[in-house]
Amino acid sequence: MLAIRLTTGPERLDTLVLPVRPGGPADVGASAELVPTPSALPDDVLAEAAALAPAARLTGRAGQTREHLRPTRTPERLLLLGVGDGDEHGWRVAGAALARAARAEPRIVVALPDGAPAAVRGLVEGLLLASYRFRLTEAGEAPALREVDLLVADAEAYRAVVDLARTTAETTRLARDLTNTPSSVKNPQWFAGQVEAAAAGTPDLHLRVRGPEELAAGGFGGILAVGGGSASGPRLVELDWRPADAKRHVVLVGKGITFDTGGISIKPRDAMKLMRKDMAGAAAVIAATLGAARLGLPVRVTTLAPLAENMVSGSAFRPGDIIRHYGGLTSESTNSDAEGRLVLADALAYAAAELRPDLLVDLATLTGANAVALGKRTGALYSDNDELADELLAAIAAAGEAAWRMPLAADYLEHLGSDLADLHSSPAAGAGSVTAALFLREFTGELREQWVHVDMSAPSWAEGDDAELTKGATGWGVRGLLRWLATLD
Repeated sequence: MLAIRLTTGPERLDTLVLPVRPGGPADVGASAELVPTPSALPDDVLAEAAALAPAARLTGRAGQTREHLRPTRTPERLLLLGVGDGDEHGWRVAGAALARAARAEPRIVVALPDGAPAAVRGLVEGLLLASYRFRLTEAGEAPALREVDLLVADAEAYRAVVDLARTTAETTRLARDLTNTPSSVKNPQWFAGQVEAAAAGTPDLHLRVRGPEELAAGGFGGILAVGGGSASGPRLVELDWRPADAKRHVVLVGKGITFDTGGISIKPRDAMKLMRKDMAGAAAVIAATLGAARLGLPVRVTTLAPLAENMVSGSAFRPGDIIRHYGGLTSESTNSDAEGRLVLADALAYAAAELRPDLLVDLATLTGANAVALGKRTGALYSDNDELADELLAAIAAAGEAAWRMPLAADYLEHLGSDLADLHSSPAAGAGSVTAALFLREFTGELREQWVHVDMSAPSWAEGDDAELTKGATGWGVRGLLRWLATLD
């Protein structure tokens, strides 16, 4: 992983990165100007860079780069880096662009302004997230950027910010790794093992994994039904960060379908080939809980990851089956490809009945309707609690992710009715993301007013590199959840 160090005077200065910003209103195309940085830099270098910015017609927009070679001089290369308005988002975009522009450089030095923790956090997150590449093996890897020195006036002043950004990026990368891993490797047992390894040795972090027998004894009928068609039995992972100074308790629930064929309601080939990502919600909440523990956040976080592989076999559940969930509610499932809500229902009902937290949040790659409504970068957020929804939306936005609040429309409740069960889990009423959220709400019990559901199917995957995202799993939700958890005390 990319090594990032704070320094007040680098030992070597081969490639120097200088930030630039718009020199005037962006709508008139003003030339870029240098962002003031520590005075340790040579005056002749700064003067040369200042002259280069307008000559190269740079505007200073976030992510814009321009390389300038200086043979036989120190530094040998200047790289001007646009940071836009200089907010954290602009620096994050700039860091991502820098990771790609300097990919062939083994080591670079970045000059940063004084008194700008948001700049440091954004830049470090962008660098680490955009330099991510998933590989099952490192064999054949091309040389890449390995070291970044951040040139600042006071290194100690930024150490905690760098650690925060690094932890955020590392846990996001963990969620990406878990999601990108092929399902030939990744099954419920494997996923549970990865959580155990990641949590090992962390004080106040407790893990419980329920296997098929314990799930049956506990009445987790939804998880058992969905996982019943696979040779790899289901699991329920319960990871609990329990600091002594916690004043509030949050339960996070994440959908963990390690591969989804659609079951007997089988998916077409093109819809199935990326179904290794159908556990991105579970990956996000597990990674966020590990991040909360590493940061020592003073809030209790219990994460539930219901894990199952939805396969086709003689033991698979059938369209029309009646499923008895944890706590006793029953649902009629006429579409075995609407399996995520069945495992989430068990976990939500268990959280409400047994854990009784102050707040309950679930993340799930639940419906294709998410992308139809909001496109590829935005999650759909549902809640009956205006204040809670606003706080979580603000945290998600501050983290550089995107979500939009959607309605829990009462008019659709009638479609959840069933002649045979308490609820119909997959009504053919349209508005698939909305009806799925309404179904889940029925399992939140007395926590209905403290519950948020996020359908993050669309933003869980990127078709190509885009700012801090790299092609494949995005780790969406980890950054937003950590921001939000850090506001709770």
